[in-house]
Amino acid sequence: MTERPMPTEEGILAFHKRCEDFYPADAVDADIGRQRGWYDALCAAFDAPPPAGMIKQDGVIAGRIPVRRYRPAAVTSATRLFYIHGGGFVVGSLDSHDAICAELSEAAGAELVSVDYRLSPEHVWPAAFDDCWAVLIELLLESHPVVVVGDSAGGNLAAGIVLKARDEGLTGIAGQALVYPGLGGDLASGSYLEMAEAPGLSTADVAYYREVYKAPEEAVHAFPLRAENLAGLPPAFITGAHFDPLRDDARAYAARLALAGVAVEFREERQMIHAWLRARFMSAGAKAGFAALCDAVRRMAHP
Repeated sequence: MTERPMPTEEGILAFHKRCEDFYPADAVDADIGRQRGWYDALCAAFDAPPPAGMIKQDGVIAGRIPVRRYRPAAVTSATRLFYIHGGGFVVGSLDSHDAICAELSEAAGAELVSVDYRLSPEHVWPAAFDDCWAVLIELLLESHPVVVVGDSAGGNLAAGIVLKARDEGLTGIAGQALVYPGLGGDLASGSYLEMAEAPGLSTADVAYYREVYKAPEEAVHAFPLRAENLAGLPPAFITGAHFDPLRDDARAYAARLALAGVAVEFREERQMIHAWLRARFMSAGAKAGFAALCDAVRRMAHP
């Protein structure tokens, strides 16, 4: 039997243990309602108060899509940040990544908008994508540059809408920041094999989420790695986790962007597992990775 790949950093191991305590071993086989309940409880356990003076306001865009706007006490950039949360297209909400969004907004000195896109299996492809696309269009119409940020499934959606914007000749996207994104890599090769039983996310989990999402194989915007041409995309910051089946998606996309002439920064957090953003107060590696993300987004917002 192959030994399960595990990091050695004590902080991330403690984070993983705390997360595991919220889920039974067969959680991925539970009904969607129970999965969302466990995930919401986990997120609440890692919540944090907003920075002093930050204003948060919930609303809707395009008449139906819930969003949350964050305005830091000191706004130093006219750029808008657009955050798309992870959760396998199945879980997550405006609350699940609330503290992460607030801290990113504060660090960048820029207003941020997060989106509560429709989730699977009630709403399969392209519902989530269409919601994120509609929010992006609305933000671009506000005549401010936009930096698109997303983690995991949100990283997939972020890369996809940025790719579609390029395809349709839209301008105004100042950058994209993708955090351990799932971009449509081959489930039978590379890190999907090496890290198939990695802590926090398994290859079987990824396969399950893809099946629930039901994006067709030919939908390039759902599988950005399958796009033939990546030239002309906005600058990118991509960060992956070493102990993550999605690791090689981040590596491959960064490499292909660079070969296409796109300005790209790539980090691989060597001791991190999937979802390490939430570990930033428990793990030195996660804290450093989050600081690097904040710095990259701040630089994109202040060209």
